Amino acid sequence: MTTLQTPSRSTEASATRWLPLAVLLSGTFLVVLDFFIVNVALPSIQGDLGAGDSALEWLVAGYGLTFGGLLMAVGPVSQRWGRRRTYVAGVLVFVLASALCGVAPDVLTLNAARLLQGVGAAMLAPMVLALIGDLYAGPERVRAMSAYATVMGLAAALGQLIGGVLIRVDVAGLGWRTVFLVNIPVGLAIVAAAPRLLPAAGSRQRAPLDVLSLVLVVTTSAAVLLPLLEGRRLGWPLWTWESLALGALLGTWLARRTRRLAARGGHPLVDPAAFRSPAVRGGLVAQALLFCGMASYFLVLGLYLQVGHGLGPLGSGLIFTVMAVTYMVGTRHAAGLVARFGARVLPVGALVFAAGHLLTFAAVEQIGVTGSVLWLAPGLAVSGLGMGVCLSSLVASVMAGVEPVHAAGVSGSLSTVQQLGNALGVALIGLVFFGATDRGVDVAFTQSLLWLAGATLVLAAVTARLGRWVA
Repeated sequence: MTTLQTPSRSTEASATRWLPLAVLLSGTFLVVLDFFIVNVALPSIQGDLGAGDSALEWLVAGYGLTFGGLLMAVGPVSQRWGRRRTYVAGVLVFVLASALCGVAPDVLTLNAARLLQGVGAAMLAPMVLALIGDLYAGPERVRAMSAYATVMGLAAALGQLIGGVLIRVDVAGLGWRTVFLVNIPVGLAIVAAAPRLLPAAGSRQRAPLDVLSLVLVVTTSAAVLLPLLEGRRLGWPLWTWESLALGALLGTWLARRTRRLAARGGHPLVDPAAFRSPAVRGGLVAQALLFCGMASYFLVLGLYLQVGHGLGPLGSGLIFTVMAVTYMVGTRHAAGLVARFGARVLPVGALVFAAGHLLTFAAVEQIGVTGSVLWLAPGLAVSGLGMGVCLSSLVASVMAGVEPVHAAGVSGSLSTVQQLGNALGVALIGLVFFGATDRGVDVAFTQSLLWLAGATLVLAAVTARLGRWVA
């Protein structure tokens, strides 16, 4: 009798062992999904709330601004509160912000709630990796990290399709609001399960937090993004140029303060010694270029499909799926390619990404806004493949040469640059796309594709040099 029950008990114990990971990855899925799911809802939001072009950009860029700007503060905060408590608090903030998005009566309220969503995302996202480290070791940690990477990829790749399905189903006539309200039951389930499945807080300490430097990170980013998002609409008044100059001054102040604190034995947000390696500096530049071209690409592609071709959210999401499939192929095989060919994979992946943009450009030149969108499929497939290879191999290539003492700082900086790069890319592509819509959405999209292809070719050049530094 005992012999027959042993395998069942073993299977049950094994399944229970991975329940905490499910709680953590559910949070990761929500955070990544919400950056991308909003793209298919933008035309519906514009029609319902009367949002202008810059307001649409803020819906995407604002989330990245607070997400990236506050990431550096989460480590010290979690040392005071405990990782589980910080994670749960982040989920609660995210749920509250999602509810506010879902009931927003106007675009101002919606954008404010999106900023709050970024705060919640910044609180919970770093805790996922930290808690995985607490829960799993050895081969289990490898499996957990693999699942983490897969979930991130799925959320990014399928966000548009999921959003399209939700809007098409139109539960209770809520339309686009469901893309935000769907977060509430998932988030509340995480909050209910976390106390039972995640490890309790260990010893806490009052970790130092350089509040002034954190304020400088956020204000520098805001000073640069605000004129880029609003300047074209307002005709570039004097204050927009003053704001850009202020951003440069604040960024310089932040860099000098960081060096002074480190020289005096203080506690800067990041240790400048971590960035002495040209591979790390090059990696940060490459990360910024890659993510400047990702969120911005999804934004203009979604607008071209819906505003230009008149597709609904579901139809647009299905077209995105072409790219999602090859994206997942790229992420799945990137590690094996890097193991075989080294850092040379990075510039090749970037060139493939750029080639996809040019193929899509050629297709749009032929079909405009009236031909079959199936002509976009080859370009989207090639872009997704290059994007997946770049995304999966870049961080691994950079982190491989980082000293263990600096690993956390470099990893956090890469995550910060990722989110701020997303926000900056949306602001820049908005200048190109919305500045050309008076000549047609197809013209605006092709001009955006040329800009994106150029940025991706610069990424290829940077990663080619990065390969020599890593080697």
